[in-house]
Amino acid sequence: MNERQAQLLTAIIEEFIHSAEPVGSKHILAGGNFAVSGATIRNEMRFLGEEGFIAQPHTSAGRVPTAKGYRLYVEKHLKPTSHERAVRQKFETLREQYFRRKDQERVYEAVALLAHMTPNVAFASVPHKHQVYYLGFHNLFRQPEFMQNPMLAMGVAEALEEHFDAVLDQLTIDKKIRYYIGEEHVLPQVQSCSILVTGYEVRGEKGAIGILGPMRMDYAFNTAALEMAAGLLQEGGR
Repeated sequence: MNERQAQLLTAIIEEFIHSAEPVGSKHILAGGNFAVSGATIRNEMRFLGEEGFIAQPHTSAGRVPTAKGYRLYVEKHLKPTSHERAVRQKFETLREQYFRRKDQERVYEAVALLAHMTPNVAFASVPHKHQVYYLGFHNLFRQPEFMQNPMLAMGVAEALEEHFDAVLDQLTIDKKIRYYIGEEHVLPQVQSCSILVTGYEVRGEKGAIGILGPMRMDYAFNTAALEMAAGLLQEGGR
């Protein structure tokens, strides 16, 4: 097979892939990629047919690729195209969406684990999004301080649901565990509480994970639990 015949086979295959219609010599010439006569194109198509690379359906004057033609195309003549670039761009978009979804799942799982480990509220901010997960309200409501004062508990719940992302923006958050006790944080609804918080990083994006509970909380236990949960997030994001 000479170079022109290989180019013709490639043109027929790529047009058939695009249109799903048999390809005729007039269509090939209209593409403007062959500076030869129609007779020459028809002769070359006849050669490709005799060699088994293309076939002519009974109901059409055009040609379609055969398995042998596709085999030669993928082994010797397949080249990057604009279609391939579009596929790569689409893949990168879907890849980023996939990893962001996995990041969110990982954060939620870490918060759930922390809420099961401690008798307090566990929370974490999600990288890429202005979103905070928090679990463990039932833990908080079982603490004596809040059982005796349900309105205090409701104030904490309201603060978490409506203002907590703003609270996190005002706290110093880094790789250390930071302690904000009583009036050291800014929401009046939670000044009967303490907040433990630390930062983590997933694929270059920063988030925060922490614990909120009464000032009477077990700081040593919660510190160890928070270190382990933050470590899981850090490991998962590598």
